[in-house]
Amino acid sequence: MAKKKKTKEDYYLASQWTLMARKLRRHKLARVSLFILAILYLGALFADFLAPYSLDEFDGLYRNSAPTAIYTIFEGEHVGPHVYKLDKAIDKKTFEVQLEPDLSEYYKIEWFVHGCEYKILGLIPCDLHLFGVGQGSNGGTGAKVFLFGADSLGRDIFSRVLLGARISLSIPFASAIISFFLGVAIGSISGYFGGVIDIVIQRIIEVIGAVPQIPLWMALSAAIPAGISTIKMYFYMTIILSFINWTGMARVVRGKMLSLKNEDYVMAARLSGVSTWSIIWKHLVPGFMSYLIVSLTLGIPGSIVGETSMSYLGLGIKSPATSWGVLLQEASSVTDVAANPHKLIPIIFVTITVLAFNFLGDGMRDAADPYK
Repeated sequence: MAKKKKTKEDYYLASQWTLMARKLRRHKLARVSLFILAILYLGALFADFLAPYSLDEFDGLYRNSAPTAIYTIFEGEHVGPHVYKLDKAIDKKTFEVQLEPDLSEYYKIEWFVHGCEYKILGLIPCDLHLFGVGQGSNGGTGAKVFLFGADSLGRDIFSRVLLGARISLSIPFASAIISFFLGVAIGSISGYFGGVIDIVIQRIIEVIGAVPQIPLWMALSAAIPAGISTIKMYFYMTIILSFINWTGMARVVRGKMLSLKNEDYVMAARLSGVSTWSIIWKHLVPGFMSYLIVSLTLGIPGSIVGETSMSYLGLGIKSPATSWGVLLQEASSVTDVAANPHKLIPIIFVTITVLAFNFLGDGMRDAADPYK
């Protein structure tokens, strides 16, 4: 069947959202960013399956070890991807203890191996992992594969990055959604009603905006009870980030309300007896919803940096639970990083995620004006 050719009439009769989607598909950088974010969120969703080890697994022998070298040739023969077990050895010149591979036996990297138990999406018990290390060629055990190296306790950084992504990607997203609705609701009230209500709300926004973020994080974090569970800390961090980030959205919505509330279609709705809240939510807010979606997209990177910064400063998630901020906090020592640069790998994921959201937001911002 022949594909219907698009006409100018189809273009001018298309809805705002259809025009936005068309222009966004032509924005290559935004498409690539959306693809990267999809991979990151899918990786976080199925982190237990993709990660070869759990947060509780560690091996003191591999403390601060560099990323595991993967080989394919053993004694001149191609045996497939494999690793070697590490053994302690003493440097005869410096008398320092070093780790050297035991080349007498190789351990193949296998797909779909059984390991630590977990629950798929928190519901279905399972112990299957994407990859892992099998038995040695001579029946030995004990070899590990650490794609990003190990931390100071001998835990796999690759697994911790994947498992930490669930917190570092979900808390900012949840807080941005809450901030979005708070900002829209409070900004609508401020701009539509005006008067004393507008003055009070704007002064509150100015007070919150005048306080530097780090002292504000510290003050709010000090109110969190000590020794609470990870789930409760997750909830508190979401509330803290939402409380801080709603002000920008409220200002945007207030400005839109001030410019639209006296339009003819709004006056017609009032004369027809439409309630105030129906006018706000059914007539005014939909008129600039595309711009609100763009603001939401551009606000998520700030929340990601906020969560990472809070955890880095020790104000948020704490070990043994993990997030990208916790991983960076554990690598805060200059001497430690100089000796073990692989501990900075988590910052690559923070940078890529923030850039991807910013590029996607730029693409949506351009698409929000489809006639341009």
